[in-house]
This record gives sequence, structure tokens and C-alpha cells, in this order.
Amino acid sequence: MRPSPLTVAHQGQFPVVTVSFNVAKGYSLGQAVDAIKKAQQELGMPASVQADFQGTAAAYDSIGSNLVLLILAALVAVYIVLGTLYESFIHPLTILSTLPSAGVGALLALRLFHQDLDIIAVIGIILLIGIVQKNGILIVDFALAAQRTENKEPEEAIFEASKLRFRPIVMTTLCALFAGIPLAFGSGIGSELRHPLGIAMVGGLLVSQLLTLFTTPVIYVFFDRFASRVPRKQASSAPGDLLAGQA
Repeated sequence: MRPSPLTVAHQGQFPVVTVSFNVAKGYSLGQAVDAIKKAQQELGMPASVQADFQGTAAAYDSIGSNLVLLILAALVAVYIVLGTLYESFIHPLTILSTLPSAGVGALLALRLFHQDLDIIAVIGIILLIGIVQKNGILIVDFALAAQRTENKEPEEAIFEASKLRFRPIVMTTLCALFAGIPLAFGSGIGSELRHPLGIAMVGGLLVSQLLTLFTTPVIYVFFDRFASRVPRKQASSAPGDLLAGQA
């Protein structure tokens, strides 16, 4: 007789053995996943033994290779919605111009607090797309309305919009900022999983709040002047003009 396990774990119809691991300090989850895949290839396991990831590693393995496409898809979706809302191809770019500063702030905050750019941090950056662009929406929406209904010049409209929308922008940013602080610096079970999300949110909000209040009006005026210089197709002549020409 020989000893045998009391229980045999199964996943589906196959027996499984789970091997857990932690990521060493100074290394990211992506590096750990790549190291495990390399070790698996070096072992030369038989075809009857299949290895797969679970939990956060599985999420990274399935989504990690498509992160750039995921962010681009989110930006394209936002651009289409804003273009439909404002009936413009130009001014959605003004609103999307607020996003680079948020991304830079999130990356700098992660670097400052020695956090890795893992799947949770990327979720925080994608979350910033919805939070940060409301600064541009509040300003651009009011400026376009002032131009179209009150016939104001772009400089005057965006200046008035920046003054009137300053308080709502600061209030909403502070609300999101205070909501992200417990995620960034909280403690307890599983808090280390939430830290990258909160740090990315707080860093992105701080940098974008400081920059977009100055950059958004400048970019708005620039794009408005650019749109006015683009040659438009002349409308066809009226029927009366055609008759006059024939006469």
C-alpha cells in the first residue's frame, strides 16, 4: 500500500493542482507571468499536463496584450459620442485634449509611490477618461452655446465659460479626489490591490485639474480658428441665378 491524497481537486472534469505565488518587490505582475511562462517552456511538460492562470494573473494574461486597443476603443467611443452631441468634428478633440495630462499625472503618481502599472492601475486610467473629460465638457458646452445663441466671438465665449464653470469643475474634481484617497492610502484586507487604482485616480485628477483650466481655452480657440480656415464646399447656385445666367 502507498499513501494517497484524501481529496482530489477538480476543475471541470480534470484533476488540478493550484500553485500560488506572490510578486516580489520591484517586479510587476507582467514580469511574473512572463517568467512563469518561460519556466513552463523550459520544463517540457507532457501534452497531458496543461497550465493556466487564475485570478488577477488570468485577467492580466487575457487583457494585458490588448490594453492599447482597449484604451483606443474607449477614446474612439468617446469621440463619436461627443461628435454626435456637438455636431462637430473639431471640438471633441478639445475635450479629449484633457486626457493626456491625466495620464501623465497617473503615471507620475504610480512612479512616485513605487506602484506597478498593472491591470488595476490601467482600470484607474480608463476611469480617468470619464472623470477628467467632464472639465472640458463643462467649458466647451457653455462656450459653444454662447457662440451659437449669442453670436459671441470664440475668445469671449471661452473666457466667460471658464469663469462660470470654474466652481462646478473644482467641486466635482474634489468629490472624485476625496473618493480616491481612501483607495490610495487605505489599509485592511486586500488594500494593496486597490492602491494602484486610487493612486492613479488621485495623481491624474491633481495634474489634470491644474493644467486643463489653462490649456482647454487655448486649444478651443486654436481649433476654432483652424476650423474657420478650412475651405468649405461652396453651395450650389440658386435657381434664380441659373435663370439669370441663361437670360
